[in-house]
Amino acid sequence: MEVILLERVEKLGHIGDVVKVKDGFARNFLLPNKKALRSNAANRKVFEANRARIEADNASRRGDAEKEAGSFKDASVTLIRQASNTGQLYGSVAARDLVDALVADGHKVNKAQVVLDKPIKAIGLYEVKIALHPEVAVTVKVNVARSPEEADMQAQGVDVMSAMFEKEESGFTEDYDPNAEPGEIATSAPVEDETAEG
Repeated sequence: MEVILLERVEKLGHIGDVVKVKDGFARNFLLPNKKALRSNAANRKVFEANRARIEADNASRRGDAEKEAGSFKDASVTLIRQASNTGQLYGSVAARDLVDALVADGHKVNKAQVVLDKPIKAIGLYEVKIALHPEVAVTVKVNVARSPEEADMQAQGVDVMSAMFEKEESGFTEDYDPNAEPGEIATSAPVEDETAEG
């Protein structure tokens, strides 16, 4: 299906471009969200008649988005979540969680603006793109940790998972006796069997 774009659509084109897209993409996304019109003679006339207004509206929305983008300078969000010893989260961090955290920080964001290719499922530092406008995007640092202390360490650049495993290795070590029977408790020094000598 051919459509006329009413706003810039990433990987498709700019305002006024006539592009060929799959029918489902047009019917389910572009047309209901008022991002495009079906390309036919009547709609081309309507678009050309309203082109100046559509471009002016887009320019004003882009200006507002650029002002809003200024408030996102060095924006970061810390999310405390439960996770296993290997750093895997019990659950995941989705776009809704990021929106809630950003709104709590005083930013105007909605779920559709968060560009999260896949949910965050492990602790660590992530960069998430926020598309405030089709032509204006900002990046927000997301710090996912199990505790505020761990979040501070991650923010300073410490790899929490490797630091945790290093601590475990330098701690308790178990004595190992290669001659021990399975299930037998290893002693600190191998005991000579006195009956074998006599």
